Amino acid sequence: MNKDKLTHEEIVTKVMEALESIRFLNNDGGDIELVDVIDNRVMVKLQGNCSGLSYEFFTMKLGVENTIKQFVPSIKEVVSVD
Repeated sequence: MNKDKLTHEEIVTKVMEALESIRFLNNDGGDIELVDVIDNRVMVKLQGNCSGLSYEFFTMKLGVENTIKQFVPSIKEVVSVD
């Protein structure tokens, strides 16, 4: 088995660790929920004050996606789902 290749469970665990490290969302009355990880794409749901804001795209791409990719470089993108 390739030691560099993470199992699905390991990827989910690392994504959860990344999400736990993102504290700026909670400070603004928002939160984020991991929905699923499929084909190196992370699906999340923004909640509270983070949901539906005009800067939601920037929160996702600049904050959440960058942080998750630091924890799991193989992740291709993070997508917000309803």
